[in-house]
Amino acid sequence: MVEIHVVVGVLLLVLNLAAGLWGILSWLTSRPSVVFWYLLRAAQISVVVQAALGGILLLTNHQAANNLHYLYGIVPLGVAIATESMRVGAAQRIVGEIDYTTLPENEQRALALNIVRAEIRVMALGALFIAAIAVRAATTSGGL
Repeated sequence: MVEIHVVVGVLLLVLNLAAGLWGILSWLTSRPSVVFWYLLRAAQISVVVQAALGGILLLTNHQAANNLHYLYGIVPLGVAIATESMRVGAAQRIVGEIDYTTLPENEQRALALNIVRAEIRVMALGALFIAAIAVRAATTSGGL
């Protein structure tokens, strides 16, 4: 089970780093990317699976070398939830009180692009933060 936890941890790191970098590039170039969202969702699934595996290991009396490992193991789950909430908030800030149905089509498209860019920025930064936490979690596990 420990080996699976390590493999999923590496996967978590790689997926979050890839999603974060892809998202930042997409945001900076103003080119929304469907690939980003697939990478992000896979990265988020890896966070949930990793937290569950860590919980199972803890319940079966496996101990990390450093108690900080438990904190670094659960924080990515909180970050993933928080960034989803921030994503919704970013979209709401852009839309505000605008009735988009009254806007001309070109302005509707511009508004939609601004919303997607804001969502990508928030989620990409969250993914990069999770990748950084994953590195720290690895260093406190006792395996490195």
